Amino acid sequence: MSVTGHEKSGVRARTLTTIARCAKRLPVTRKRDLEPGDCVIVSTRNSVYYLQALGGDLFHASGGWFDRAASPRTVTVNGCTFGGSVICTDIVAAHGLFLEFGNRVSTTRIQEVRVLMGSGLEMQHSYNSLMARCVRKSASR
Repeated sequence: MSVTGHEKSGVRARTLTTIARCAKRLPVTRKRDLEPGDCVIVSTRNSVYYLQALGGDLFHASGGWFDRAASPRTVTVNGCTFGGSVICTDIVAAHGLFLEFGNRVSTTRIQEVRVLMGSGLEMQHSYNSLMARCVRKSASR
């Protein structure tokens, strides 16, 4: 459905129903699927975030904005947005969306999501290799 008067520009209307339909089809990482100790590595357009689930909405967060502040920091995850004010509160991360934290920090568009169940050296290795890839991508821009 095109927005009235904008048919030629290709602008599409985003209704709540359309957004909800899109959210149902996205491969997402939901809060309810994470156990305490599970880690979610979120690579955005500009940064990499490392989230360790503590239970419920609470996470230890480091990387990205949190590396400019005291890191890691215990925060809540509000959910993900499509870039506007509609937020999917049950989603921690999904490719193409924007992650919003409880301290009102929002990320740039999510490029990649990895979930690591449990804890240990494997998670640190995956985080380090993803960080190295992101640094290489940034250097080539």
